[in-house]
Amino acid sequence: MVLAVGDARQSAGWLLPVLCTADVFAVYYWRRHAAAAKLFSLTPWVMGGMAVGAAALALNERILRPAVGLIVLVMLAVYVRQRVQGESQRVTGHPAAYGVTAGFATTVANAAGPVMNLYLLNQRLSKEEFIATGAWFFFVINLTKIPIYVYHGLIGLQSLAFNVLMVPAVLLGAVLGRWVVDHIPERLFEAIVVTLTVGSTILLFR
Repeated sequence: MVLAVGDARQSAGWLLPVLCTADVFAVYYWRRHAAAAKLFSLTPWVMGGMAVGAAALALNERILRPAVGLIVLVMLAVYVRQRVQGESQRVTGHPAAYGVTAGFATTVANAAGPVMNLYLLNQRLSKEEFIATGAWFFFVINLTKIPIYVYHGLIGLQSLAFNVLMVPAVLLGAVLGRWVVDHIPERLFEAIVVTLTVGSTILLFR
């Protein structure tokens, strides 16, 4: 999206409605599998992180994105170390670390995916619960971000017209995504999530 829009900060506003559309499909598909209780302890910390992120949107985006990426890489290293040592039943870190980072990252760059991936993987959920819980989290959070982005001028008529054109692609992706998840073993699913987390985090440093 940064390449398409040509402005990393504006791209967050262009992307948000696309994410909200995808969230609707994800919540509908996986509505019976969500482990909502896993999110309760995160809520106040996420709201705090979003408040800081909303204020930080006025800063240079070249500073914000690497900061988010560095935090996620540290969390990823802790997670991998935990898995290698066989401590998979223990959740690493206080919910505050995940919540504040996720709230901040999602507000400044729509980049909370890696943080939430690590948090939910540490909760030892099934792949269905993992997807459903993450879907509900991002559905609520992304809707909450809309007034913040409008206030900062990141959503306008041009971006919304682009978003309308993206609806068929989101629908196709939702259908294909459901099929893929139904055919992926649990351990392979976790490995894919970790790999995508690394890849998406590295992109934050560009």
